[in-house]
Amino acid sequence: MTGVAAATTDLSKVYGSGDTRVVALDRVSVSFREGEFTAIMGPSGSGKSTLMHCAAGLDSADSGSVRVGTTELGGLDDRQLTRLRRDRIGFVFQAFNLLPTLTALENITLPMTIAGRRPDPQWLDRVISMVGLSERLGHRPAQLSGGQQQRVAVARALAPRPAIVFADEPTGNLDSRAGAEVLGFLRESVRELGQSVVMVTHDPVAASYADRVVFLADGRLVDEMACPSPDRVLDLMPRLSGGNPQAPALDAPRTG
Repeated sequence: MTGVAAATTDLSKVYGSGDTRVVALDRVSVSFREGEFTAIMGPSGSGKSTLMHCAAGLDSADSGSVRVGTTELGGLDDRQLTRLRRDRIGFVFQAFNLLPTLTALENITLPMTIAGRRPDPQWLDRVISMVGLSERLGHRPAQLSGGQQQRVAVARALAPRPAIVFADEPTGNLDSRAGAEVLGFLRESVRELGQSVVMVTHDPVAASYADRVVFLADGRLVDEMACPSPDRVLDLMPRLSGGNPQAPALDAPRTG
């Protein structure tokens, strides 16, 4: 049976108060399985980025719980949380977040350098080969295209062999061809390397690379789709954007 890489239980998050009060997450319970590529989708303001940030330990919830593997994040102090994010979680963001003075290889290995860990050479070679960067390792970010920079960012996320990788709109700054390459690498990391990946996206084509899509609306988990296609996702999105009260609100995700 597949294990759980990360999970939230009854997660709630509120911003502001009074007239400005916004419920970003409303008792969201969802599991992200090991060795699976999950996409999180929903209309603007649905809570998808908030869910990812809370699940990744980048933000704290007002109530509910978050687990990465068997570790409950609510029980960690700041130092333990920082160590968990560094050692067990990989991140890929829309902005590539590379250091301009470092080469591609130095950017890829930076998290391990900071942690005082030596990379596993065989694993590092597999990751670099998978993202097609073997000929670009000595180049600095300014010498790389946007697609190549995001490949460096993907390799950096995968290099420490994290328990789970969170990707927030990873193709948002890329053209369609470069975006398809990056999505292909994320999918291949799941297929070939056994990685667990969770991606926030608004793009039905990007979501179709995932094994499963979970849909949020108004801070609630409202639907789920296995084996998504762009057309199926596109058909569902208008119903979510309209805030359809008939949409099923799930307290726990369906399986399959």
